[in-house]
Amino acid sequence: MNSAPVNDAILHVVLYEPEIPLNAGSIGRTCVAVGAKLWLVRPLGFQINDKQLRRAGLDYWHRLNWEVVDDWNALLAALGLRPIWMVETRGKRLYTEASYKPGDALVFGPETRGLPAKLLDVQPQRTLRLPMQSEARSLNQSNVVAVVAFEAMRQINAWPGP
Repeated sequence: MNSAPVNDAILHVVLYEPEIPLNAGSIGRTCVAVGAKLWLVRPLGFQINDKQLRRAGLDYWHRLNWEVVDDWNALLAALGLRPIWMVETRGKRLYTEASYKPGDALVFGPETRGLPAKLLDVQPQRTLRLPMQSEARSLNQSNVVAVVAFEAMRQINAWPGP
């Protein structure tokens, strides 16, 4: 695990009970690209040393700031009181209507079932969605993370690198 202090991350990407290693690997690569910290909330549907996870992350995984926590409460304790945005197909607001700030956390649920109502119902005004045609049930999780993370970084205007 390559873990920097929580306060050093410009953005936090949280995968709540992720199931698919290829998605987690691709999302890790996106996190490296935007300078976000990746959080994985157990239970995981794969092993951290899974070959598919590392293949999707290519040679970026060693540059990734990431951490695994045992459950939702452990995540909340680690993040502190920072704003949390839940991204879900049933979200109340478009992802572009959110006002992202440095240190915000973006939470994405398990690929096959999404975030549980017990998390979404706490602050329904902080649930976000991507607009899409009714013929599409949802997008691949790694695509959704990329879209939302890049919008958050655009608003924050804190691009890493040259």
